[in-house]
Amino acid sequence: MTESTHESAAHDSTAPSGTEQVDSVEHAARTPELAQPYRELGLADDEYERIREILGRRPTEAELAMYSVMWSEHCSYKSSKTHLKYFGETTTEEMRSKMLAGIGENAGVVDIGDGWAVTFKVESHNHPSYVEPYQGAATGVGGIVRDIMAMGARPVAVADPLRFGPAEAEDTRRVLPGVVEGIGGYGNCLGLPNIGGEVVFDESYARNPLVNAMCVGVLKSDELQLAHATGAGNKVVLFGARTGLDGIGGVSVLASETFSGDETGSGRKKLPSVQVGDPFTEKVLIECCLELYGSDLVVGVQDLGGAGLSCATSELAAAGDGGMRIDLDTVPLRAEGMNPAEILSSESQERMCAIVRPEDVESFMAVCRKWDVTATVIGEVTEDDRLRIDWRGECVVDVPPRTVADEGPVYQRPVRRPAEQDLITADDPNTLARPGTADELRETLLRMAASPNLCSREWVTGQYDHYVRGNTVLAQPSDGGVLRVDEETGRGIAVATDCNARYTRLDPYEGARLALAEAYRNVAVTGSKPVAVTNCLNFGSAEDPAVMWQFQQSVRGLADAAAELGVPVTGGNVSFYNQTGSSPILPTPVAGVLGVIDDVTKRIPTGIGAASGESLLLLGETREEFGGSEWSRVAHDHLGGTPPRVDLERERLLADVLGIGSRDGLISAAHDLSEGGLAQALVEMSLIGETGARIVLPEEADPFVWLFSESAGRVLVSVPRGAELKFTELCAARGLPCSKTGVVDTESGALEIQGIGEIPLSELREAWEGTLPRLFG
Repeated sequence: MTESTHESAAHDSTAPSGTEQVDSVEHAARTPELAQPYRELGLADDEYERIREILGRRPTEAELAMYSVMWSEHCSYKSSKTHLKYFGETTTEEMRSKMLAGIGENAGVVDIGDGWAVTFKVESHNHPSYVEPYQGAATGVGGIVRDIMAMGARPVAVADPLRFGPAEAEDTRRVLPGVVEGIGGYGNCLGLPNIGGEVVFDESYARNPLVNAMCVGVLKSDELQLAHATGAGNKVVLFGARTGLDGIGGVSVLASETFSGDETGSGRKKLPSVQVGDPFTEKVLIECCLELYGSDLVVGVQDLGGAGLSCATSELAAAGDGGMRIDLDTVPLRAEGMNPAEILSSESQERMCAIVRPEDVESFMAVCRKWDVTATVIGEVTEDDRLRIDWRGECVVDVPPRTVADEGPVYQRPVRRPAEQDLITADDPNTLARPGTADELRETLLRMAASPNLCSREWVTGQYDHYVRGNTVLAQPSDGGVLRVDEETGRGIAVATDCNARYTRLDPYEGARLALAEAYRNVAVTGSKPVAVTNCLNFGSAEDPAVMWQFQQSVRGLADAAAELGVPVTGGNVSFYNQTGSSPILPTPVAGVLGVIDDVTKRIPTGIGAASGESLLLLGETREEFGGSEWSRVAHDHLGGTPPRVDLERERLLADVLGIGSRDGLISAAHDLSEGGLAQALVEMSLIGETGARIVLPEEADPFVWLFSESAGRVLVSVPRGAELKFTELCAARGLPCSKTGVVDTESGALEIQGIGEIPLSELREAWEGTLPRLFG
């Protein structure tokens, strides 16, 4: 086999360490009754029996390792597949026509015009980030970046929706700084701007933090790469970092000692299941991949993430037109004495697997040498439908690849609406004591602005590089991130991620619709047109019928909302078992929305202050809606009632108006109203723009409701002087409610609200910006 010059030392670590029996396919056939630790690897009795039926014998140790990781919840989606089909059932042909790649690929790809395409996806790295916060978060970023690379794209930005336990909790002080440092350390070293995300605190995430990572990539629409092994005789090339013991067990209970047969005497330290990342290796791997793609040297490609080589080889073969033969003795290793199960299950980072035509192998290797990337031919595509893997001259894996990658177990888990759901819905927040006097309203506004879920995230986001590469147009604390894609035309993209899990707890179906509506709106307020959706579905145990009811309802809510909005769901991720004991996290279906803007110079910023005297107009309707609100949490530690109603046709209308307003220069600033309501939007727009404002409440309005309601489908816009009539006519022509609520005052240095009085910006800033530094130093 041909290989680069970087592997000469790799094979020493595979030299026999003794005369132990290799558990080959032949040996497995001769020893059918040999006991195997399948339960310890996360396989149920019936799953193990099914493997034996598929193979007609017991599996070898290596085969057992492959099936255990590939049939794990993380890789096989065995508890969610039956529900996820609903996304496909609700996707229309018109929606499907917008996608170049969708559900089932490494990441969704959308054509955005002018010959450009965008790929984007969000995934979870929750449990590793609790065990080892820095590496868990860092490798979460690295893994999602490689998914984007595998589609043939250049990664251009990341975003990170994060959730932690109570902000003041000791364990949060351990986890959050490490997670933030890991995200910043890996992303900054890759040279990828971090342009969005969330930071949410809630008791349910104590010891179950959610670290979701999103990546966005761009490519020419005719340069798409897919993960398939086609063409008998084509070579399988493993390139990138060497394979080590780190990460074994990352997607199932597989640990490095499981197959050693000498758990107490090997002397090998049992390493944690969290992978170890090297962003500098990934940075050159990105450039190497892009040159390989540009030189047409790749037939198919797959990244090595969860389940490592087990996943890459079985998925490439299953998606191709034949089988595959692999020689594990050729895999470059960085640990001595690794056995086949460990090599196949290792989740060592910064690795890719490519299918290369024989005549292109030398050119492929030359590109890898140029970038100092280790590359080795480890096998070839075969004509049959078998995945065969050899080690030390013995065949240790001989399986039909589709049974590993595509035909794992599918469970119809019990689904039951919990009995307490009616009690939660009946617990009406409108009965809670409310602030009434001007002083009480003022104190409530300041207290909420300083609360952990509404305060400034600068302590977190300031550790990320937002503007590296020079194409960032909007980033935190804006509602959505905006990037320029084409310097000549100014075409750009926008992204936002959102989920209010308190709403989803009250009503999983409506809460999921609200999550998508808010992400859709946060893209729209930048002046961009929302075009596609991805998701990351974070839930408790799949074996809890109440959790599965939440999951089922959330999937249907997201799918139905996407269909109503006309934006396709291009893919996503499911993360179950996010709970401690019998206490699951709040159901958290994170929605990520991609938008397109024709000219990034027309983007709408968040902060007011373009000119004094500009009108502040509130778009949408304000109702008495406090179920799941931040006010009910901050003032009363209350969660009950029903979430706000969402009108998705109104959301589409709102997005259209914002797009036209952006294009025609009718809007100088915009901010959606969500958690904290109008009061929080005013605080943030004033402080981001460093400009005061005077607010007048409608005569008939209840000041408390007007300021703190969380009714959906609302945006506060600043309209230039002279453009107010044209803008209000635009709203009236489309039936969009629009009411003047104040004016910008660049001279006052305060936020003045009728019935409350003046609040100096300095006082607002002290409340809004001081919380996280006080908590985390």
